[in-house]
Amino acid sequence: MIHDWLLVETLGSEPTVVAQDRRTVDMVPVSEFLRRHPHLMAVQTAIGETVRAGQGLSSITPKNDRVIRTEVVQMSDGAIHGVHLWIGPPDMEPPERPIPGPLKWDLTEGVATDTPESLRNSGRDPDNEATSGRAFIEDLPMRDLNPGEAQVLSMMMKPVAGMSFCTTWEVTDYTGRQVAVGWAARTRMEEEEDGSERLICRAINWPCEREDSSRQSDLGTRILSGLAQPGVHRVLVDLGNWKLLKWLDEPAPFFDWRARESGLDMVHPDDSAQMAKMTIEFAEGATSGVLRLRTADGGWRPVHTTIYRVELDENTYAGLVALRLPTAEEEAVAARRD
Repeated sequence: MIHDWLLVETLGSEPTVVAQDRRTVDMVPVSEFLRRHPHLMAVQTAIGETVRAGQGLSSITPKNDRVIRTEVVQMSDGAIHGVHLWIGPPDMEPPERPIPGPLKWDLTEGVATDTPESLRNSGRDPDNEATSGRAFIEDLPMRDLNPGEAQVLSMMMKPVAGMSFCTTWEVTDYTGRQVAVGWAARTRMEEEEDGSERLICRAINWPCEREDSSRQSDLGTRILSGLAQPGVHRVLVDLGNWKLLKWLDEPAPFFDWRARESGLDMVHPDDSAQMAKMTIEFAEGATSGVLRLRTADGGWRPVHTTIYRVELDENTYAGLVALRLPTAEEEAVAARRD
């Protein structure tokens, strides 16, 4: 085996390899990935002991010809998501390892929890972003559309236990650079301290090698059929609860799009009749109108809103909402409506 760090996800029934150094591996069981390796049993033992101990270990193989080193990938709540493993000669130092980051999505509550490592790998600034209480829309890459992302968005709208995925995404980091990040995630039911059960998605990400940039997701092909328009900010929403899922352009600066996550109304209560009218129109196709949306200072601003329906996955639909400031005429018409 090449002397690379292997990233092993340990949340399933069997440890699975998800990365070799910076290259994504599509969740291959360790027993298959190392099926002819003479130290397979020692590696499996080292993984099990690392998970049980909750810390990295160093061990020698039975013939004293190899050293196995492990590092634990542990979420801030104590759960172990995986093990980073290296095996090599006793007189050889392991190479610098790409630091993996664990993260957690509470699919029942709709809240994401990160670690500084997962934020950094995702292209975010860990010094200026919160690790807990994050909305899903703040955890997904903004603007960039990646292969396999439709599966993730579908999972967020129709979450079920037992789902898993492993993929590589290209994202624009907070400095404007294009970087690649590998992802491996798995959903499962977990019991809380009060005895209730929640559907949780636990994941690992890591800095990854960039893949063929010409490859584009079906989602991106369908949604980005034309160029973005200046002044228009597009966002995907869950049609079941109108929760924002993913910005396709820079987030709109003219309203408080985080208000809903704080339990506040995003749309002015007096616009309920206009909302009902647009909902009826939406059942037959696209709809548009001017709605008053909450601003960061607690006020309200008229925003022209157009809603389309897009198919993310088989039998899974989302809303594509295009937001812009209204013209003076549109704003006057909306004012007369009141």
